[in-house]
Amino acid sequence: MHDPDFSQRFLFDDYDVRGELVALDASYQHVLAKHPYPEPVAQLLGEMLAAGALLIGTLKFDGLLVLQARSSGSVPLLMVECSSAGEVRGIARYHAEQIGSGDGMREMMPEGVLAITIDPAEGQRYQGIVALDGASLAASLSAYFANSEQLPTRFWLNADGRRARGLLLQQLPADRQKDPEERAAIWQHVVTLADTLNAEELLALDNETLLHRLYHQEAVRLFDPRVLRFRCSCSRERSARALVSLGQEEAEKLLAERGGSVEIDCQFCNQRYLFDAADVAQLFAGGGVQPASETRH
Repeated sequence: MHDPDFSQRFLFDDYDVRGELVALDASYQHVLAKHPYPEPVAQLLGEMLAAGALLIGTLKFDGLLVLQARSSGSVPLLMVECSSAGEVRGIARYHAEQIGSGDGMREMMPEGVLAITIDPAEGQRYQGIVALDGASLAASLSAYFANSEQLPTRFWLNADGRRARGLLLQQLPADRQKDPEERAAIWQHVVTLADTLNAEELLALDNETLLHRLYHQEAVRLFDPRVLRFRCSCSRERSARALVSLGQEEAEKLLAERGGSVEIDCQFCNQRYLFDAADVAQLFAGGGVQPASETRH
């Protein structure tokens, strides 16, 4: 038995191609429990969570991967964070009155742009920009990799409000096949087979069955799963730093405007951090963050 949420790498023994499979159940439900998303928004957010988990699996670094999509439509913001430790969180902003039951990404996020940010614990921050002009998030991400100088990569994503699943295929640098035409033919072969996978199969099949369904004539090695879980990175300390960044004069002004206390809410998990006048004075006196007398959900 696998953990409810996990990613699992696989490798073609005879081809220069690798893959990744992602299953999100508990963490997806945890994200949805924090906000009452309409079904189309919940599905799109699930696909984005799966995409983030797939992408973090392709990177060898300690740090954070952030996907942030903005548009002029009924969903102006989608944001997902995935850490190298396998911790995920996500949020969406939407205009409920503009969303129809059958809306997809094109309808909800016209003129959409997705920023992919890699923020390593050490080293330089990197950001790539993806135009959300495909029929789906998977199509847009696949087109981005096809048009960039990175390794050819294809995505298959699906979510139904309960489960979120993803499949990624990526061509590796030339090793087993040196001939460009042979490499192109093999890549097309494995992608064409993956395209036969329907949404229900991606959502319902376990990884061993799914890979057998697609590649029973190929030599495929499936590696041990890697656990994924929901975890919000907010904290009282981070909220205090945000308050300090405003400056003492502005923080004291907020205290006066809000009746003697400042509440900082986490948009991702709805955790609320309360700072009173004594807390604020302590922060600017250099005393650091004291334990909360009252921290509410």
